[in-house]
Amino acid sequence: QVQVVESGGGLVQAGGSLRLSCAASGSISSLDAMGWHRQAPGKQRELVATITRGGTTNYADSVKGRFTISRDNAKNTVYLQMNSLKPEDTAVYYCKCNARARSEYTWRDYWGQGTQVTVSS
Repeated sequence: QVQVVESGGGLVQAGGSLRLSCAASGSISSLDAMGWHRQAPGKQRELVATITRGGTTNYADSVKGRFTISRDNAKNTVYLQMNSLKPEDTAVYYCKCNARARSEYTWRDYWGQGTQVTVSS
């Protein structure tokens, strides 16, 4: 099985910064795209940013220029540096990893439990 664990959430004032981390572990045969999604109260989960194993990135328009996604393939870890945070960035942030476990032949998406980010005005 593959486990995904996020860390780094918290409370920050508007204009501040936070860095989220997400590590994938367990019986991983291959790990491809990793990314972050978020879900605010009463809203649907939305994509924030993704990064392929080769380093190609994709961002939601709402975070372009403020958030930076990166990864360390040797550690199966993805990061999200969030700068110039706004109250509307408040949400639970979830990490998603596309991986193939050693016991399986197919690729699957694995999700973390989420980490709360709260931005006060």
